[in-house]
Amino acid sequence: MSAGAEASPSGTATPSRPTRPALLVLTLSLAVTTLSLLQSLVVPVLGPIGEQLGVSPAAAGWVLTANLLAAAVLTPVLGRLGDIHGERPVVLGILAAVAVGTLLAIVTRSLPLLLVARVLQGSSYGLFPLSISLLRRELPPERLSVAMSIVSSTLGVGGVVGLVAAGLLTGDGGDYHRPFWIGLGVTLVSLALGAVTLPRRAVTVTGRVDWAGAVLLGIGLVLLLLPVSQGNGWGWTSPATLGCAAGAVAVLTGWVLFQQRRAEPLVRPALLADPRMLVPNLAGLATGVGLFVSFLAVMQYVQTPPDAAGYGFGAPVLEAAVVYLLPGGVLGIALAPVAGRVVDRIGPLLTLLSGSVAGVAGFVVLAAGRAEPSLVVVAGLLTQAWVTVAYAALPALVVSAVRSSETGVANAVNSIARAVGQAVGSTVTVALLAATLDPATGFPRAAAFTAVSLLGAGAALVVVLVSAGGMVRAGRRGPRDSGHTADGGTAGAERATACAGEWSPVSGIR
Repeated sequence: MSAGAEASPSGTATPSRPTRPALLVLTLSLAVTTLSLLQSLVVPVLGPIGEQLGVSPAAAGWVLTANLLAAAVLTPVLGRLGDIHGERPVVLGILAAVAVGTLLAIVTRSLPLLLVARVLQGSSYGLFPLSISLLRRELPPERLSVAMSIVSSTLGVGGVVGLVAAGLLTGDGGDYHRPFWIGLGVTLVSLALGAVTLPRRAVTVTGRVDWAGAVLLGIGLVLLLLPVSQGNGWGWTSPATLGCAAGAVAVLTGWVLFQQRRAEPLVRPALLADPRMLVPNLAGLATGVGLFVSFLAVMQYVQTPPDAAGYGFGAPVLEAAVVYLLPGGVLGIALAPVAGRVVDRIGPLLTLLSGSVAGVAGFVVLAAGRAEPSLVVVAGLLTQAWVTVAYAALPALVVSAVRSSETGVANAVNSIARAVGQAVGSTVTVALLAATLDPATGFPRAAAFTAVSLLGAGAALVVVLVSAGGMVRAGRRGPRDSGHTADGGTAGAERATACAGEWSPVSGIR
């Protein structure tokens, strides 16, 4: 099916306004940048937030936790709403909610209201799966891989921009509200551009949102993410941590059983168990771990004063962000369209494998050569290349595995996997560094950064193994399961549709 046409329930195409691919990709890229920007710009200002609001560091940490919990609850629901009611109204609604939340974050000096603002901003996580769904429906197969790669890359690039912006605006001890102005500006521009650019399409998918399943899933994810994000403060063996973990297992198990009984489940259990979905979800989880391990390890290490700790470069926040992180962001922007073409040429699994090898190399360099500033920059470039390539390949794997009516919710599940990985990466990194504080200096011992680097290398190695396993399985079962087929990747998705009892033609990946 060509761009500018839409399938009717009978499978025929109905005329619609032609889509301008470049403008659509620009609009969606800016929208997804809003997500990653607002996610990362608070990381360097958690300390100032606590000081300026007069709250403890543990209380200030809820600024991150509230955003993550809201994302976990809202993302699958927003993805499903987009599948049923069309992506345009849901995307515009999300951007409006994010704008309100960001404005509230700017004007409030109350922690509870700031947490409300961060909950509203958490809806931005739904922008990515909806963007992939829009691209799949609007673009022809020959443009899809590159377009998804460009949009996906902004998840990593926007994170770097957020850290740099926070460094620029608060490096001199300035007001923590300042970075939110950048977030508000990007959100408002995205909203205006989306209102003009996003295509209006008649809804062709029937169904409804499984609200009971959404509530149950939300409770399970909250119980899962609370101990992950708060374990350092609560204690890993505390009753609260263990109770939440046990509750998460019980609720999520009950949710799977509940979904099996629903005529129109929020997420088909078979979708979660499909090996073709396990690969991108496990890879997304591990890539999320590596992304935040890299960010936090590099920022902490280069800012450590060498005279006091015996290592580090004593870089201020601005220098740490611009010199050591920004080059990776620039590389990500340049690499994104190339990565999309590589996915087209060699397939998403081999692309994912190649990128994760670069990630392993980057963390090994960080573990062994971090005494030299230039090698820390090289390590950052290699890890950012991994994240960019992985984010190019993951949506291609998801799209090739599911029917078109489930594109939004399937990518939402993958987004949750990445978000959980980011929470695990940040929490474990902080825990490792805090556990090795030298009483004489107040800084982590140098060996802690080796351990953190090896954690990142292990996360990248997991992606190597997962993608290699996917390739072996694809080789045994034939190209229909490879996630990259000669007919544009449609065979695997169509087979998934047929197995689910519903047939609909889908756009695939060349």
